[in-house]
Amino acid sequence: MMTFEELYSAHARDVYRFAMWLTGNPSEAEDITSETFVRAWTRLGRVRTETLRGYLFQIARNLYLGGLRKHRREADLTEALPDPMPGPESAVETSQILDGTDRLVRRLPEEDRAVFALRMVHHLEYAEIARVLGISETSARVKVYRIRKRLIVWRTQMEA
Repeated sequence: MMTFEELYSAHARDVYRFAMWLTGNPSEAEDITSETFVRAWTRLGRVRTETLRGYLFQIARNLYLGGLRKHRREADLTEALPDPMPGPESAVETSQILDGTDRLVRRLPEEDRAVFALRMVHHLEYAEIARVLGISETSARVKVYRIRKRLIVWRTQMEA
């Protein structure tokens, strides 16, 4: 059996990145990450997904959704974080593309953002995504396909 420190060291970075995808707020992502590991450690004997990693993502998402229910009246921050290292034209172009992509993804429904982050950032299999989010595997595949298609169309329009 692994210790709490081993569990945290092995998975904290991925859980934090996933929480950042969901919240867009470093402080909230840190809180969700911390609470995820506390809850996982207290319930470790009752893992209900195929992988521990998927179980941690599921806890993080549930914490995020619970926070949304509590704070429905708060407005989301729309200001993007500035790039700390501005560079030549390529850095500006890359920054614009990333900002546009981020804005496009942020406009998606929460479940679509979660599916996209779990697949593209955390490289979970579609079956695991389906278990974590409580949707069908086909639905997970379709959501990722449609988001990718939107991003390609948006990028093509930017380059034209």
